[in-house]
Amino acid sequence: MALASIDPASGRVVASWPEAGDAEVLDALRRSAAAFEEWSRTSVEERAGVLRRAAVLLRVEAEGYARLMAEEMGKPLPQGRAEVEKCAWACEHYAEVAAAELANQPVATEDFDSHVAFRPLGPLLAIMPWNFPFWQVLRCAAPNLAAGNTALLKHAGSVQGCAQAIVSLLHRAGLPDDAFINLPVDGGRVAALIARPEIAAVTLTGSTKAGRAVGQAAGAALKKSVLELGGSDPYVVLAGADVERAAESCVASRLINTGQSCIAAKRFIVVDAVRALFTEAVVERMRTAAQGAPLRQPDVALGPLARADLRDELAAQVDASVTRGARLLLGGRTPRGEGAFYPPTVLDQVRPGQPAFDEETFGPVAAIVPARDEEQAFALANASPFGLGAALFTADAERGALLAERRLNAGSCFVNDYVRSDPRLPFGGIKASGYGRELGSFGLREFVNVKTVCVRR
Repeated sequence: MALASIDPASGRVVASWPEAGDAEVLDALRRSAAAFEEWSRTSVEERAGVLRRAAVLLRVEAEGYARLMAEEMGKPLPQGRAEVEKCAWACEHYAEVAAAELANQPVATEDFDSHVAFRPLGPLLAIMPWNFPFWQVLRCAAPNLAAGNTALLKHAGSVQGCAQAIVSLLHRAGLPDDAFINLPVDGGRVAALIARPEIAAVTLTGSTKAGRAVGQAAGAALKKSVLELGGSDPYVVLAGADVERAAESCVASRLINTGQSCIAAKRFIVVDAVRALFTEAVVERMRTAAQGAPLRQPDVALGPLARADLRDELAAQVDASVTRGARLLLGGRTPRGEGAFYPPTVLDQVRPGQPAFDEETFGPVAAIVPARDEEQAFALANASPFGLGAALFTADAERGALLAERRLNAGSCFVNDYVRSDPRLPFGGIKASGYGRELGSFGLREFVNVKTVCVRR
């Protein structure tokens, strides 16, 4: 079976790769385990040097990587360049902080000299998605390579060009060849990989359905897992908020990566006092968003969706929401012609029971949810199986911080701006959005043995 990359703007097959056979997979597992024995003994400073060199290469080669992402999954070129820069930032961040974060921590105890050590676990299986094909991989690779782990990458079949480019990048930065290996395999083989004794732990970024399967397999094998899954992020706009600022942030978040982001703004929950003005501002911004084929129109903000089947699924969610009472204010019609394009779309009167409220919508669809008042707004925000990100817009930033902390059920909450990840801050979700954390010091220590060492005096 072959894995294929298809340009979603044209439907053209970009490249195909043969799937790895059983013998090839077994060899890769054994090589990764052997590489771990060597890599885990290197100093943190040596590992940091690899990450610093990787950051340099990322910046030098950013244009080529941006074009590769545009070709394989339709990412607009400016966003591809920004993604590469963020990867370089993550590599530099962990190169800078790893030594201090992984240093032994003395603990005062009677009768013993005691400390806590952070030791790597072993080869990780990293199951990564197509939507941020460089960032998702390197936000996992940078902290875990810094911690002394090795990894096997099971990337999405449609972005194997990106997968191979990342492996080449890390090797050219000085990482031993077998410390980071790409496995071109289908998702149906993941459970068997997790069960292999060479794999110490598993991390997944993907759908809630995939997370359940991976979590079950990891649990059966008694292996730690981190799951970063889907989201239906609520953006709550309260009375007195700066409506123009709120609309600008909401639309910017909704349209990042053509709406194909787990932490994109999905549900705009707006109190009645400002809903008319907010709706008008959102419709105008969505209407003027330029869309096109990234490699032919390099400055567009929106590309195609990554695959035609994903576009069709989104269109079905919009149609079903309208059938169940949502009002279509903009877009909502699949264009004819080549490419997996779907227009910027605004739905009003979105309520529970409609797909635009209940499900994750992966594309440029803004769902405006009416709320009588603040209390109902928070109740609607939390009336979701997901809990990845959330945002709040208010005139009182100090009170907003308290409300974000206490009233919004999500892993990341932002006030008066849109949700984004940052290498310095932990990132992850609750409920059906997964568990565990990436990034920050928490992400650096997710896949280490937190080891107690006591020596009697």
